Amino acid sequence: MSKFNKNDNKYIISYAIIMTLVFGSVLAVVALALKPKQDAEVLLEKQNFILKAALGEKAMSTMSDEQITALYNETVKTVVVKADGVRVETEEASINVFKEYKKPKDVRELPVYKVYDQTDSSKIKAYVFPVYGKGLWDFIWGYVAVEADLKTLGGLVLDHKGETPGLGARITEQEVQNRFIGKEIFNANGELDAPHFQKGEGNTYEGAHKVDGLSGATITAKGVNNMLDDYLAMYKTFIKAQK
Repeated sequence: MSKFNKNDNKYIISYAIIMTLVFGSVLAVVALALKPKQDAEVLLEKQNFILKAALGEKAMSTMSDEQITALYNETVKTVVVKADGVRVETEEASINVFKEYKKPKDVRELPVYKVYDQTDSSKIKAYVFPVYGKGLWDFIWGYVAVEADLKTLGGLVLDHKGETPGLGARITEQEVQNRFIGKEIFNANGELDAPHFQKGEGNTYEGAHKVDGLSGATITAKGVNNMLDDYLAMYKTFIKAQK
């Protein structure tokens, strides 16, 4: 039986190194080529979520990608603020909400999306605020639309990275998100009181801040509650300044 000598081992190692470099270079080129398309898809999803939160799922369901982008460019204006309400001169497109989430709350840069009425460009229909948090298994996020009265929740879009199918993952279902519509974000004393999932499911809640819960997904529901509390608190000074 033949045996490899030292020279054979050197050739094998050299070959492995060369192939690793070649395939690594190919993958890098492919990733670079795909990046513009991936960036465009991420941007389109964000535009769709913002408009869906403000206008509702029905209004967006028949729109093409081109129509979504055109409507977004026509009706959405953005500002960036910090938790103290001070506006900062940062381009919204450069803000990564996930990276901001890792920072202390008082230094985060917070985008605000002002969605204007399609028939009256001087009239604001809703303010949309991005939110980020943790569910049971991984991160959750979304967009909260507060109506022009600055007290009523007009729409909510939620998404997740790894919640349990049929349980926590139900936060992406339209019926679940619709439970928040019409709820209020301030109590009678003018204090912030974000709508919350309640324990259990199948109940009717008349309260302005109570939302029917998610059976079998208590931790995910708590994650949504905490996320809404944290981010609406950071936007509170901005919201009150608009009244």
